[in-house]
Amino acid sequence: MHVKTLILGAGAAGLFCAAHAGPGTLIIDHAKAPGEKIRISGGGRCNFTNLGTSAANFLSENPHFCKSALKRYTQWDFISLVDRYGIDWHEKTLGQLFCDGKATQIVDMLTTEVKNAGAELWLDTTVKHVGHDGAQFTALLTRKGASHQLTADNLVLATGGKSIPKMGATGLAYDIAERFGLRVTETRPALVPFTFPAERFQSLAGIATPARVSTGAAAFDEALLFTHRGLSGPAVLQASSYWQEGHDVTLTLCPTENPFDWLRTRRATSGKRNLTTVLTELLPGRLIDYLAHMHGWKGNLADQSDARLTEIADALQNWVVRPAGTEGYRTAEVTLGGIATEGLSSRSMEATALPGLYAIGEAVDVTGWLGGYNFQWAWSSGWAAGTAIASKS
Repeated sequence: MHVKTLILGAGAAGLFCAAHAGPGTLIIDHAKAPGEKIRISGGGRCNFTNLGTSAANFLSENPHFCKSALKRYTQWDFISLVDRYGIDWHEKTLGQLFCDGKATQIVDMLTTEVKNAGAELWLDTTVKHVGHDGAQFTALLTRKGASHQLTADNLVLATGGKSIPKMGATGLAYDIAERFGLRVTETRPALVPFTFPAERFQSLAGIATPARVSTGAAAFDEALLFTHRGLSGPAVLQASSYWQEGHDVTLTLCPTENPFDWLRTRRATSGKRNLTTVLTELLPGRLIDYLAHMHGWKGNLADQSDARLTEIADALQNWVVRPAGTEGYRTAEVTLGGIATEGLSSRSMEATALPGLYAIGEAVDVTGWLGGYNFQWAWSSGWAAGTAIASKS
């Protein structure tokens, strides 16, 4: 069997690429249904893009690489597609767009686009071998127990990264890329909760509060969530992409308030009240009790000197902790790193050393922030590769 284009992976990037690559395209996936990560994303409503998408929202060895695809297929282009399908959506915080209904609406839209483009989708299909005979790509696949030998003019790596292995995620794209001479950067879990030694934050589990989480390289003002295992919430997930093992993280618990000025004002008006009782106006009571025990806070507010208020304010604004690690690929939303961009065309996503080989989506060393950015990269990079392939006709 010969196909013009073989796409490995029926996730967001692979489906969108197939929708633009046109007839003669075969897209395969080991799963029994396409777009499984789309289906579970955003609490089942799919955070399908972000209004503020720009290259500044992505991490890569080459921070400029993603600019071409993002500028040529923008968030507005994808929103227009969603609108054409009559999918209702809403904006949450920080430009994040979600479906009003179920995420499966996005999957259905993409599979319809694939069908309309004349591409074929094989599910429950396993890649046994991929090669190149000097003229074309070769592949050995198994589908429902039967073996299939294929040749293809183009091969697209769209199998994603290692995150969420329970859904079948592997490093397949990296292995194939290296086999064809492409370099793969160091990979690690990203957008992932931090873990700490047992019982460090167990008494605080379930508490959420606005905070700034800083790694030194970046800082994010969003919700912080204490868990039995450590720290989570949007601010932590964002910071995890910049965190290096063995480094500290700084928690600013009152990111929009100056605690020293606030406490001095309260001391003048409510000096007879207990210090920790007053502090619960700023932060959850269990969190204040935890910090009071850790720092020895006690007494009425009137009893606290300016020097003591400075110490309390500093503790609230500069709480330095050192994670033991992260929860790993098991709960990571994405994989940081991947196929090095130096070997790819930023315009077409095609390998410069092996024409016909493409890499898109999470498989590439382009990792977005939390909030719809990684889906937008899937759409933009998939579009770039798909239209480049279609133009070869």
